[in-house]
Amino acid sequence: MKYSSLARVGGVLLCALFVASVFWGTSAQPNPAGPGYHLIKTVSLPPGPGTGEYFDYITVDADARRVYITHGTEVVVLNADDYSVVGKIGPFQRCHGVVIVKGVGKGYITDEGPQKVAVFDIKTLKIKGEIDVKNDVDSLIYEPVSKHIFTMNAGSKNTTVIDPVKDAVITTIDLGQGVEFPAVDGKGMVFDNGKDKGEVIAIDARTNKVKASWSAAPAASLFAMGMDGKNERVFTGGRDPQFMAMMDATNGKVLQSVPITAGVDAIIFEPSTSLLFASTREGMVHIYHEDSPSKITEIETLKTEYGAKTMQIDPKTHTIFLSTSDFNPAAAPTEKVPHPLPTSKPGNFRVLVYGR
Repeated sequence: MKYSSLARVGGVLLCALFVASVFWGTSAQPNPAGPGYHLIKTVSLPPGPGTGEYFDYITVDADARRVYITHGTEVVVLNADDYSVVGKIGPFQRCHGVVIVKGVGKGYITDEGPQKVAVFDIKTLKIKGEIDVKNDVDSLIYEPVSKHIFTMNAGSKNTTVIDPVKDAVITTIDLGQGVEFPAVDGKGMVFDNGKDKGEVIAIDARTNKVKASWSAAPAASLFAMGMDGKNERVFTGGRDPQFMAMMDATNGKVLQSVPITAGVDAIIFEPSTSLLFASTREGMVHIYHEDSPSKITEIETLKTEYGAKTMQIDPKTHTIFLSTSDFNPAAAPTEKVPHPLPTSKPGNFRVLVYGR
């Protein structure tokens, strides 16, 4: 009698488990907990000469333990571990992006005003020369298969290919629309955001030809991009409408779109944790987990500060670096500028450091 009762109870439990597995899906797993990022340091930096208070991309050299912060007329270099200032590079008219090419021992900085790329020694931080791009240089990236640098020329609607051995322009590729920050898959492809048409542009770095352009709808006015090279997934962020899209990098298919806050400017995929980060002007970092090559799940929304839209992550410590300033109230709307944004106040520039 006791045995049969236990058997009946066991049978009921097995049935319940079976029904639950069917309802939830046999492969269902609990979502990973959020990493629990919090502010660990605010690094206040004085204004660069004549900078107003302009700032743009951040670059981390994890091996050398350096963080490059673009700040108007100069690049400020921080120690990645204690956040002290180890040097400055400049002067520039308005610098945007920094890329490190360790194979040649040099770094490259885009300078919008003269439409040039400055070349510096990564050990001494001294400028060694410049490359005349003759285009509206903004961001730039190193592509490891071709071993070339691609500058993304926003207003010129093209990309310039540079040989870092010779420090010479190879060619300029017409992209047909304004572009922002790019990504590479490590297999010979460069991807970039087309902000005018809301398209992701795929460039073959081996032939220097545009291979395809794909709509990221509903995301449009694309500004930010990250890459999961292993799974051939590209992530692009739009400002109007405000969505982040997960796309198949082989055919441009949009696999998933998620809403984000206003003013996205950086997206980073971290392969070691399968975490995806998107930072926005509204002072938010949306943190997702890549559950599979076709699904991402938001696990944390980190509140930072207004204007902290540029971001980079140290892959060794998982530390997040963002930059921002204080801001004046937005001006009154006009017919030409119906949605004016707040302007940054000089003398309040700072780097925000977040850790787990």
